[in-house]
Amino acid sequence: MLQRLLLNRKGIATAILPNNAIAAVRFLCSADFSREVEKMVENGDNRVTRVLFCGPHFPASQNYTREYLQNYPFIQVDDVPLGDVPNSISNYHICVVKNQRLDSEVISRATQMKLIMQYGVGLEGVNVEAATRSGIKVARIPGNVSGNAASCAELAIYLMLGLLRKQKEIEIAVKQKRLGEPVGETLLGKTVFIMGFGNIGIDLAKRLRPFGVKILATKRSWASDLPVSCQPNEIKTQSDTIDDLVDKKGGPEDIFDFAGEADIVVACLALNTETAGIVNHKFLSSMRQGALLVNIARGGLLDYRAVLSHLASGHLGGLGIDVAWSEPFDPDDPILKFQNVLITPHIAGVTEYSYRTMSQVVGDVALQLHAGIPLTGIEFVN
Repeated sequence: MLQRLLLNRKGIATAILPNNAIAAVRFLCSADFSREVEKMVENGDNRVTRVLFCGPHFPASQNYTREYLQNYPFIQVDDVPLGDVPNSISNYHICVVKNQRLDSEVISRATQMKLIMQYGVGLEGVNVEAATRSGIKVARIPGNVSGNAASCAELAIYLMLGLLRKQKEIEIAVKQKRLGEPVGETLLGKTVFIMGFGNIGIDLAKRLRPFGVKILATKRSWASDLPVSCQPNEIKTQSDTIDDLVDKKGGPEDIFDFAGEADIVVACLALNTETAGIVNHKFLSSMRQGALLVNIARGGLLDYRAVLSHLASGHLGGLGIDVAWSEPFDPDDPILKFQNVLITPHIAGVTEYSYRTMSQVVGDVALQLHAGIPLTGIEFVN
């Protein structure tokens, strides 16, 4: 079997099977990369490439990246409080934004910056035009090769099942020593509307199929085939075509009709000017009485007042969210007082697999930038 080489954190080439997505991405320059990094280590390179992680949240991102780069003293990884980023950003060559907002004023201070990237896919907080004017590249880590999309899809199912089986009522029943209640529901036979059929939506549809559900999905434009997935142990269907995953396809104009057909709506859209607040009073009113809403994308997709109103009226049968309107979410928010609301602290993509994989991407990008060779494993948006 053919093998591909991937530089590990000790500078030694490690054999990786071809179905490993990261090995596939990095193989393009792995031989030159290995020689260049080994040369830098041997020569005791005095130059330092500095990587800035913004803020204290999602701590595994900087911790795993430091661990991956621990044997490369010429790469410095720092995490800086959000309020200190504007005054510190001029010292860094790479910025991993996390949930920091980088506007034109902050970007203008990034005088040494070569790359702004996300530890994942969401770049809505970055002024890409300002970065482009400053000669700074902006990139994301593709979710379909990092494990992020798969992790998000799994959490979506976790939230669906938690709502269907009435997780909060279960916890009360345990405390009160009651057996055989509450009576929950199954995913079997349900209709699920995936709003936004990108990498997460595709992975979600693959994982939902075995539950015996009907799947509706919308996206701006439909290609004839699915994107190629390189994930190890990927769930396979009988065919890799979208037609095998989706029972009904639609566009943005179909979201209200699809919402009216679905038992569960899952928001998987990117947040932009067109999608902000898309789940509003009109959308929620178009949903079936008692239907469930799950959001694993961005909190800004949901109109807060509309969601609160439809929970209070009982029209919305349950809400499962991993993202909120402002984060960290206020634990005293009125929405959390409803028994049919589940919230997780923005952990959809935070798994050992996806975070270890993304730390390798960030680490290798830092090494590539330091070596002055093309950057691989990331998707540029400018």
